[in-house]
Amino acid sequence: MSILEKIEQTHATQAHEYVDGLFEIVKKRNPNEPEFHQAVKEVFLSLIPVLSQNPAYIANAVLDRLVEPDRILSFRVPWVDDAGKVQVNRGFRVQFSNAIGPYKGGLRFHPSVNASIIKFLGFEQILKNALTGQAIGGGKGGSDFDPKGKSDLEIMRFCQSFMTELSKHIGPDKDVPAGDIGVGAREIGYMFGQYKKLVGAYEAGVLTGKGIGYGGSLGRKEATGYGAVYFVEEMLQDAGSSFKGSKVVVSGSGNVSIYAMEKAIQLGATVVACSDSGGYIYHAEGINLDTIKRLKEVENKRCKDYVLEHPDAVYVEGCAGIWSIPCDIALPCATQNEIDQASAKLLVQGGVKAVGEGANMPSTLEAIDVFLDNNVLFAPAKAANAGGVAVSALEMAQNSARLSWTMDEVDTRLQTIMHNIYRECIKAAEQYGVPGNLVIGANIAGFVRVADAMLAQGV
Repeated sequence: MSILEKIEQTHATQAHEYVDGLFEIVKKRNPNEPEFHQAVKEVFLSLIPVLSQNPAYIANAVLDRLVEPDRILSFRVPWVDDAGKVQVNRGFRVQFSNAIGPYKGGLRFHPSVNASIIKFLGFEQILKNALTGQAIGGGKGGSDFDPKGKSDLEIMRFCQSFMTELSKHIGPDKDVPAGDIGVGAREIGYMFGQYKKLVGAYEAGVLTGKGIGYGGSLGRKEATGYGAVYFVEEMLQDAGSSFKGSKVVVSGSGNVSIYAMEKAIQLGATVVACSDSGGYIYHAEGINLDTIKRLKEVENKRCKDYVLEHPDAVYVEGCAGIWSIPCDIALPCATQNEIDQASAKLLVQGGVKAVGEGANMPSTLEAIDVFLDNNVLFAPAKAANAGGVAVSALEMAQNSARLSWTMDEVDTRLQTIMHNIYRECIKAAEQYGVPGNLVIGANIAGFVRVADAMLAQGV
């Protein structure tokens, strides 16, 4: 073994010891937060090659600093329901890193929201936002409030109460929230209206995902789903394939899922299944997207209602079984950890050739191993899911310039961003000795941009 090889081996050993030790500290400091631990572990393991070759990152404790949020905000959200009863929920905002721009990340309203969920999402957001190439840092927020079953007035009162506290901590150049699960244009509108009242100014850039008539961007609703498909199409083309003629299974039926289905169909695919929290529909001839859009976006109905109009389709209670449907491409677009090891094996048995993560961390670490071990093309959420926040940053740019771009302009920029993200991931994976591994490539490409900015700015 040469001297150079011995030095490289020493650095690799140091990197392993460093991430192992730091991960134990993370678990100790953040007990009972499995989602956060999972997100951190996946990133840590991916970064060993870059830490081995760049010991300055270890010497300057870059990762130690990155994994500890700048601040974690938890607050009470009291509101009055339609019966006149006072309800109390808990609100969160995690401001993780502003090394390359103001904190940026969505707000999630869902009963499952807790500190672990928000911290995992915020940590992922740092690297995802860096991958877009735009000046946005990482943050996330939300509440355990459930919009389902609530009246518009109840949702308005909750959003106003939530923003009353959140407004103290955000701003166009400080922290720019957006939507996520349970937070769409309606909720953003109510929060923006309350923010204006509280600050006494029209600061359009303080929230993204706004309505088109008051500072929103065309293409934002479609961006995450379209972006995921654009990324997967890049991956498929490199492998000599495409969406054309492929059978696709998409989990979920919200914005991400609907517009992933729309773009996949436009590219020549047949989408045979989608789902909601109650169950999934399988339509061998291809999902009728117009029906799904109407049921979900206009009539606020469930997937089970689809079969009333399409009796040749099948509805199955429960969501997990959707991954047993044979397909060429799987697009998990519902929620975190929806594909476990067993589901991943079912997809492999069903002949899946590519998986593109439209949701945040929808595959467990064990599931990802199954895909990689079986040579399934795998597009990780940090990269494939970045289209939404990319167009949110484009919305911020339009607000700053007092401009409004056409749908074609936004979509062209989105395609360019997703192409560039894919190329950066491929380049990083090759540079650090794991060609084709987009999980490692995405983590390294995002990390290096943030880490170098942190080094430049001092401790």
